Amino acid sequence: MTLAPNRPRLLLPGLLPRDPGLERYRVRPGGLTAVPMAAGDQLTVLDPQGRQSAELTLLADGAGLTQDAPATVLRELAAAGTADPVLGLLAGFGLDPAQARAARLFGEWSPAGATEVLTADRDTVALVAAPARPMRVSDDAANPPTELLLELRRAAPRPLGEPVLPPPLAEPVLDLRIDAATATSYQVKAGQYIQVIDVEGRQCSDFLAFAERRLDDGVESGLDATTTRYFMGNAYPQPGLYGKFYDPDAQPLVDIVRDTVGRHDTFGLACNAKYYEDMGYPGHVNCTDNFNAQLGGYGIAPRAGWPALNLFYNTDFDADHQLVFDEPWSRPGDYVLMRAATDLVCASSACPDDIDPANAWVPTDVHVRVYDARRTFSMAIAHRVTPESEATLTRDTGFAPKIKALTRQLTEYRGYWLPSSFDNRGPTEEYWACRERAAVMDLSPLRKFEVLGPDAEALLQATLTRNIRKLSHGQVVYSAMCNETGGMIDDCTVFRLGDTNFRFVGGDEYDGVWLREQAARLGLDRVWVKNSTDQLHNIAVQGPASRELLSSIIWTPGTQTAFTDLTWFRFAIGRIGDHNGIPLLISRTGYSGELGYELWVHPSDAPALWDAVLAAGEPHGLVPLGLEALDMLRIEAGLVFAGYDFDDQTDPFEAGIGFTVPLKTKEDDFVGREALLARKAHPQRTLVGLELAGNEPAAHGDCVHVGRSQVGVVTSATRSPVLRKNIALCRLAVQYAALGTEVEVGKLDGHQKRIPATVVRFPFYDPDKTKPRS
Repeated sequence: MTLAPNRPRLLLPGLLPRDPGLERYRVRPGGLTAVPMAAGDQLTVLDPQGRQSAELTLLADGAGLTQDAPATVLRELAAAGTADPVLGLLAGFGLDPAQARAARLFGEWSPAGATEVLTADRDTVALVAAPARPMRVSDDAANPPTELLLELRRAAPRPLGEPVLPPPLAEPVLDLRIDAATATSYQVKAGQYIQVIDVEGRQCSDFLAFAERRLDDGVESGLDATTTRYFMGNAYPQPGLYGKFYDPDAQPLVDIVRDTVGRHDTFGLACNAKYYEDMGYPGHVNCTDNFNAQLGGYGIAPRAGWPALNLFYNTDFDADHQLVFDEPWSRPGDYVLMRAATDLVCASSACPDDIDPANAWVPTDVHVRVYDARRTFSMAIAHRVTPESEATLTRDTGFAPKIKALTRQLTEYRGYWLPSSFDNRGPTEEYWACRERAAVMDLSPLRKFEVLGPDAEALLQATLTRNIRKLSHGQVVYSAMCNETGGMIDDCTVFRLGDTNFRFVGGDEYDGVWLREQAARLGLDRVWVKNSTDQLHNIAVQGPASRELLSSIIWTPGTQTAFTDLTWFRFAIGRIGDHNGIPLLISRTGYSGELGYELWVHPSDAPALWDAVLAAGEPHGLVPLGLEALDMLRIEAGLVFAGYDFDDQTDPFEAGIGFTVPLKTKEDDFVGREALLARKAHPQRTLVGLELAGNEPAAHGDCVHVGRSQVGVVTSATRSPVLRKNIALCRLAVQYAALGTEVEVGKLDGHQKRIPATVVRFPFYDPDKTKPRS
C-alpha cells in the first residue's frame, strides 16, 4: 500500500504553519479586541458557534462600512470608568467612547461558522467586540454568548524575522532573550515571578536556581529533583498543592504557578559534553558548559552535568521502564510561571541539542520575564479542546469564594479548581453526611451545551444512543454518545426545555465540537450547539434529607411542577425564596446513589445560592463534600466515570450502561448503531462488581486473573464505609462474569501478590435504586 499522492507525510495540527501574512486573534464573550490595519489588509470575522453578534468599529473608516448601531461594549467600557488602553486609542482619534458607533455583524440566527470579510482602503484600527448578556435559566430561548475569531491577512506581509512574543502578564522588572544554544544567569527576589517562554515552540529550557543566602554562606543549595519528586509525589511539580520545587535540605525554592504545556522532565541532566561525545559529536556546545560559564561569578563550582528542571523536555518511561524522549509538546508562546520562595540566583538555557528530537531538531530562542512580587497571578494549567484550539487556563467556579473560605484542599479538575475535601472534616465525614443526612458539592465543571433550533431533536436523535424523540418537556435522560465503532465519546444527560430547546450536559469540552461536526455531516443547518458552561454553574444537594431541606427555600410557579412533586429525572424552573428570588433550574438527578437534586444558576448568583443552601441545611446536618468522598459514593452506587470506567475503546455494554442503548425500540439510525448491534451479539467484556477479601484495596488499572491468565482490569475501586468491604468495578471477560465467580486481583507484578475477589451484584449500594427514586 502507498500513500495517496496528495496526502501529507506528517500531520501537525498543534503547530500552525508560520505565515508572515496571517495573524489570528480571539474576542472573548463580552470582550473587545483591537487590530491595527493597513491599506489593503483583509479582516475576516468568524462566528464559530453561531448566533453571536459582533460590533465592528473602524477608528478611521477605510472600508466603506456603515457604522449605524451603538457600540454597546465600547460604551459600557467607558461607563465603567476604568483606565483601558482602548479608551486612550479612541481619544487619539478624537472619538468620544460614550457616543461610539459600530457596524452590527451576524444576525439573531446566524449559522455556526458564519463569516464577514472587509478590506481596508486606508490605515485604520478595527475594534471588534462580542456583546454578551448573562444567560438566565429562565430564558425562553437560551443563547449563551460565545467567542469570535479574527483572521487578518496582511497585504504587505511582515518579514519573518523574530517571532512575536505573547504580551507580558504584567510590567516586567526583567525582560531578557536567551539566544539559541546559550544560557543566561539572573537574580530574583523572594516573591517575584519568573516566566520562562518557549518563543518558537518545541524548544527545551533547563532551569537552575540557588538560594542566594546559602551561597553567601558558601553553600550551593540548588534545585533537587529527587527531594522534590519524593515530597510532591509527581514526576515534576505542577500548579496546585503539589507545586513546590525543593533543595536537598527540603527547603522550597520555587512554586509552580502556571504551566501551559504539561510535560517537563526532572530525571535527565542538562545536556553535557559526555552525552555528545558518546553520540559521536565531540566539542558540541552544551547546556552544562554554558551554565558553568554563567555561574562561576557567583562562586558556584562547575560540574560535568547539571541536574536541572528541564522545562518543555518531553520524557517518559516506557513499558520496560526505559527513559525515552521525543519532541516537546510546547507551542510558540507557551510558558511556565514560577514564584520565588526566597532570594535566588537563577540560570536558564536555550538548549543547543540538534542531534535528536529533544528540540525538534532545530534549537531556537527562549525568553525570560520576571515580574514584581506585588503582582498576583491565578494558579492554572492550560487546556486545549483540540490541538488547533487556543489554550484556556484553569479557572474558579462561581462557588469558589465560598468554598475557598472552607478549605485549602483544591485540585485541578477538567479546567476548574474543585475541593478534594474540606478542612476540619475529611472524606469519611463528608461521605457519611451524604449517606445519612445531606451534603452539597460543586459540579460546575460539567460541560453544558444549548442545542437549539428546528433540527435540534434530529441532531441528538442521530448522535445519542437514547431515543430523544420520546423525551418530554421537563424530563432528563441519561445517555451514551458513541463513535462509529461503538466506542464511547462520553456519557451525558439531556434536558428537554421545549420543542426545539435541549440542554446537553457531559464531561468533556470536545462534546460540543463533535456535535457541531455531526450537524455539518448530516446537513442539519438549522441547529445551533452553543457552549453554556460559563453561564450555568451547578451544585448537587444529595442525601436522605435533601428534599426536606430544599423545600424550605425553593419556589416554583404554577406553570412548573412543584418542587416536592418532582420525580426521578425530571426538572423544574423556579427561584430561591419566592417569585423575586434568584432564578434556577432544579433537576432530580445526582451522582451519589441517594435521593438528591442538582441546582443550576448563573455564576453571578452562585455565592447567594450556596449561602441559602447552607443556611437551610444547617438544621439537617448538611456538610460540603469534595471529590474524594464523591468517588466513594459513586463507586458504591455503580456510577461510571470517564477515563476510568470507559473511554473511546469501550462500548456502553462493556461500561455497564447497556440500558442506555435501546436497540430494539429505537428504530432511527444513530452514530455507532451497526457496531453496537455486532458488539451486543458477540460480547467480549462486561463491567462487574468485585468484593475483595481482606483489608487491602484494589486500584484503578490493577490486573485481574484466573490462574496465570489476565481476564480483566479494575476500573475503579474504594473502601466502602457502609459495606465495610473493599469493592471494585472491573471490566471482565464474559466467561468469568457470572455472580459468585472467584478471581484474583494482581498486585506488584500481577503474580507475586494476589487479592482474592468474588464477582458480586452491582451497584453495591441500593442495587434497585430505591433511594434516588424515593
